[in-house]
Amino acid sequence: MKRIELIPAIDIIDGKCVRLSKGDYDTKKVYNDHPLEVAKEFEAHGISRLHLVDLDGAKAGRIINYKVLETIASKTNLEIDFGGGLKSNADLKIAFESGAQMVTGGSIAVKNPQEFESWISVYGAEKIILGSDVKERKIAVSGWLETSELELMDFLRDYTSKGITKTICTDISKDGMLQGSAIGLYREVLNQLPDLYLIASGGVSCMKDIEDLQEAGLPAVIFGKAIYEGKISLKELEQFIS
Repeated sequence: MKRIELIPAIDIIDGKCVRLSKGDYDTKKVYNDHPLEVAKEFEAHGISRLHLVDLDGAKAGRIINYKVLETIASKTNLEIDFGGGLKSNADLKIAFESGAQMVTGGSIAVKNPQEFESWISVYGAEKIILGSDVKERKIAVSGWLETSELELMDFLRDYTSKGITKTICTDISKDGMLQGSAIGLYREVLNQLPDLYLIASGGVSCMKDIEDLQEAGLPAVIFGKAIYEGKISLKELEQFIS
C-alpha cells in the first residue's frame, strides 16, 4: 500500500500560529507566536511538506502574511504550499518569490475562473492546487463565509478537464472539530476521479484517522489541530513516516 503523504498545517493570523473551528474567526486559538519554531519542529521529525494558510489574507482577499512564508521558506527545507486570499497575479508573484513551491486557490476558482485558469496555463498544473472547501456538498468561498451553488463533483470534474491534478478538499463541518475525516465523501471522489491527487483536510483527531485515510487510498492528508492539542505526537508521525 502506498504511504499517505503527511502535510501539517500552519494557519496564520497576525503573524502567529493559530487554529479555528469550522473556519469561524471568533474561535481563534493561538498556539505559538513564532510559526518558524513550529515549522522547524515538523522538519526535525521527518516532515518534508507544509500547508501554510494566510487567514488574514483569506479575509482581506489579498496576500498579507508573506513575511512568515519568506521566513519559513528561507530557514527550512520544507516544500510549502501557500493559500489564503490569493486573488491576482501580483499575489501569486509575491507568494512564489517569498518561497512557496505551490499555491492553493479556492474562492478565485469560483469567483474568477478565467484568472484561475490563466494561473494553470502560466505556472503549470503542478504548482496550482485547487481548494475545494465543502459545506453540505456545495463549494464554500471567502474564508468559508459564503456557500456557492456549485456541487463538489461538478466543480472537480470541470477543473480536472482544465488540467488541475491536485485538490485540497475540506469538509467544513469537520474542520478543527477533532471528530474524524469525511472519509465517505473522499471515497466517492476517488471512485469517480481516480487520477486526482486528493488531499484530505479537516477532522483528523488521531493517528487512526490518518491510517484509515491511507487504507481508503487517499494520497495525502492535511492536519493541524490534532498536533497542537496533543492528540497526535510528533514522535508518532516520525514512526509513521519511517
